[in-house]
Amino acid sequence: MRLPEPSFAHLIHLTDAKGIFEHAEGTTPRRDGGYCLDDVARALLVVCRQRPAEPELDHIATGYLSFVLGAMTPDGRCRNRLDRDGRWEDQPDTGDWWGRALWGLGAAAAHGPASIRATAASVFGRGVTQRSPYLHAMAFAALGAAEIIAADPGHAGARELLVDLVAMVDPTPAAGLNSGQVWPWPLPRLTYADAAIAEALIAAGTALGDKAVTAHGLALLDWLLATQTVNGRLSVTPVGGWGPGELRARFDQQPIEAAALADACARAFTCTGEQRWANGLQRAVSWFLGNNDTGVALYDPASGGGYDALTPQGRNTNQGAESTLALISVLQHARRISRPEGGHHAGSSFHLRLRSPESESHL
Repeated sequence: MRLPEPSFAHLIHLTDAKGIFEHAEGTTPRRDGGYCLDDVARALLVVCRQRPAEPELDHIATGYLSFVLGAMTPDGRCRNRLDRDGRWEDQPDTGDWWGRALWGLGAAAAHGPASIRATAASVFGRGVTQRSPYLHAMAFAALGAAEIIAADPGHAGARELLVDLVAMVDPTPAAGLNSGQVWPWPLPRLTYADAAIAEALIAAGTALGDKAVTAHGLALLDWLLATQTVNGRLSVTPVGGWGPGELRARFDQQPIEAAALADACARAFTCTGEQRWANGLQRAVSWFLGNNDTGVALYDPASGGGYDALTPQGRNTNQGAESTLALISVLQHARRISRPEGGHHAGSSFHLRLRSPESESHL
């Protein structure tokens, strides 16, 4: 079958004047669940990445940016959770949502509608003065900093954040990857969107001109992709995580894991032109379309949305914001790289062998 085009229909359905609702019952937004900066920042990223964009996408990008502005305090920290009535439910901090806010702001400043770029860059400049003690949050923020550096190579704040991200990652696992070390990952366990850490190192190495850092990120991604590939298909880290010496569970698997791998493989392909990274991206697309551990699709062609999880019984039929944004992101990468103008290595091939998303037989 043909590679599906990214659809924004369900994303728009989940969006109102305040932001994007976090949860859905089927395809119906669950308004009682309110909003979170995590998802709004992801939404800002994907709509700014979609160029050229329809006017409606540029319009909602402006709304998403307004949410990020409201979430960030004057010192650059961020709140995450907003209830349906517009009241913040938590205190400002530098958790994952802060990092994702900087990632979304970086994308908006570099690729968004011209009308929001200056504001996004200014707000990024406020947020980048902070640091998080959490590696995932710093990785998300570093990906935003890499977007800023690509547009403004002299941006001191973005460059300093990339340097600090690299300093957080122990370089010794890179040697372990080549020496058979049992657990080369820089954290004790695999948990959530882990490929973002490898991607951030690739992006930081590229931006800083440090080939060793880039090589470290590529080696970590290679290990992670191999660890999460079974019989030629993705079998991503489940919700409970996994670490050395633990029995590895298969479920529930979430779309954000496949999307993080797709992000990282797309960046690695753009950086190196090596076909193995295009193959990794292909596995992520195929995971959504049914080439996974239960043989069911997590893509709904009728709504354009993504299903929330892969379970032992098949799939969670709700289509919330995170899963829908993960699907859109993966399809955006696949479309960009499969076209001749995609990336810096247009001569490299990208072939998708897609099964029908309606088929639910085991592969």
